[in-house]
Amino acid sequence: MRKLFVLIAILVGTSGTASAQDDASVVYIKVGEAKVKKSLLAIPSFLLLSSPTSERKVLSTEMLNTLLANMETSNLFTIIKPEAFLDNPDQIGLTPHPGNPTGFKFENWSKIGAEFLVRAGLKVSGDELELETFVYFIPQAKLVFGRKYNSKIKESRAMIHSFSDDFIKALTGTKGIFKTKIVASSDKGGKRFKEIIVMDWDGRNAREITNHRSISLSPSWGPKGNSVAYTSFAYHPAYKGRNPDLFLYEINTNKRFLLSSRRGINSGSAFSPDGKFIFLTLSQGADPDIYRMNADGEDLQRLTNGPRGTLNVEPSVSPDGKKIAFSSDRAGNPMIYVMNADGSEVKRITFAGKYNSSPSFSPDGKRLAFAGREKGHFDIFTVNVDGTDMKRLTTAKKSNGQLADNEDPSFSPDGRHIVFTSNRSGTHQIYIVSSDGATERRITMDNWNYFKPKWSPYLD
Repeated sequence: MRKLFVLIAILVGTSGTASAQDDASVVYIKVGEAKVKKSLLAIPSFLLLSSPTSERKVLSTEMLNTLLANMETSNLFTIIKPEAFLDNPDQIGLTPHPGNPTGFKFENWSKIGAEFLVRAGLKVSGDELELETFVYFIPQAKLVFGRKYNSKIKESRAMIHSFSDDFIKALTGTKGIFKTKIVASSDKGGKRFKEIIVMDWDGRNAREITNHRSISLSPSWGPKGNSVAYTSFAYHPAYKGRNPDLFLYEINTNKRFLLSSRRGINSGSAFSPDGKFIFLTLSQGADPDIYRMNADGEDLQRLTNGPRGTLNVEPSVSPDGKKIAFSSDRAGNPMIYVMNADGSEVKRITFAGKYNSSPSFSPDGKRLAFAGREKGHFDIFTVNVDGTDMKRLTTAKKSNGQLADNEDPSFSPDGRHIVFTSNRSGTHQIYIVSSDGATERRITMDNWNYFKPKWSPYLD
């Protein structure tokens, strides 16, 4: 019974049209290298191509700030401050001189060290937006790509996220993460309850997808990002009590399905890459173990078997579906283990610290992120899947000087970022750290609590 209480504590703890051909064969920034040199990037204010009313100026500034935040988070650039600009962006065109008599001169951007320049013009007509963008590689006086985007004003942030994704792909050859989502459990709807919330990667546009008025937790994305599995303490009239059942929510249809309501824990779900199977923790009146079942909740197969009195929880599936990482206290303290997807060849990965939990595979399957506890607090670490090259990514203090807890890691689909929770502000908020630990960004800005965030796969 004590083990079940410990487990419960763990659980509760826009469209664009191309106006110039992209040169997909050129990679300007090699993100696969061990350490990427940051490029100097200039992003002047957007040129208003329609009457510059005060409302349009505010909109333009908001869109510019969203783009700047995206590029800073990418960890690929050092943004050049506007004070260094030699040109007034409001008085020069989007394309270069001499082809455009009023256009900018490449040498004025070269003189301040810019490697890349973004020029964008914004046209507003009623509630319609058109964003015309150009990205230039200054050392070669070359257009990387030019593209127009159209949307409603209310979708201006999505428009900027689309451009940001295209920008990153044009320079690196890999997708950006700016149209992805994050799912988490939160008490935002009231401290008595926890519901599942989906938000943009930067914490905006958060919405509840559950309304159980209970404790809902441990969400996970389906492989295509169109569904979320989660656990909720549902009421069972038969025995007049609540049970942590596993549900599936379809994002596009808003439909909800009960996947597993076996007596005891039904939680910690993770999908196989093809979506055919779900790995989860079940207790069924005994010690919690990891099982595999079909995506419809049938054909249950047990993968771990104790030892008696131990916890085997929090499965994470490798990108190729061949390995399962999980946490277990079979050696005394909870540590990270890896096994084959059929439960064979169990190998302990972590040996340091007092408590290691919440493993998350990187998208290339080479590393694991996890939360490790030492000296009374948790931090985020990464390690190779063979247990070598362990790195600490986080350390933070609360306002009282005590070390904060940083927990619940989950990789972004490009593998360059990790989302996690931290109580450094006094409540458990959501943060993002680069996979090398160099930069951090807080993405929720309220006084509620968030738990077990998971980054979505690419959504397009």
